[in-house]
Amino acid sequence: MKIGEISKTTGIPVETIRYYEKIGLVPAPERLASGYRQYRRSHLDRLLFIKRCRNLDMAQDEIRELIRLADQPDSDCSEVDALLARHLSHVRERLQELASLEDTLEQLQHACSEGRTVSECGILGGLTSEPAHEATSGNHNHIPGTHGTR
Repeated sequence: MKIGEISKTTGIPVETIRYYEKIGLVPAPERLASGYRQYRRSHLDRLLFIKRCRNLDMAQDEIRELIRLADQPDSDCSEVDALLARHLSHVRERLQELASLEDTLEQLQHACSEGRTVSECGILGGLTSEPAHEATSGNHNHIPGTHGTR
């Protein structure tokens, strides 16, 4: 298959496939005499695996580790389980963060009442002043080091 065909089959943009090759998630395909990349079934399988992992919001490093582990089929799967447990913990933390975000947005929305000017807007006022609990709580909308570049 050429890159356009594998892109269409997987639903992954051509640029993303090239990026996955560049960072080593997908092995470089052979090139035809014409210079076109020639993808095999193994490339298709790997791209679909990566796509499923990305749909689960896994980071590149997590996917890379799963690929490494998958390449050792006779090994104990405890490392796979541990990776998934860490990812699940991250997802649960994000759910809590999103619930807190929802509460904050609802509070901002309730700060606005009809008949006011923009200069009196409670939403804009709330966005320009940082609430004390946010400044000291240490909450982040992202866990450092776990889900960087996609």
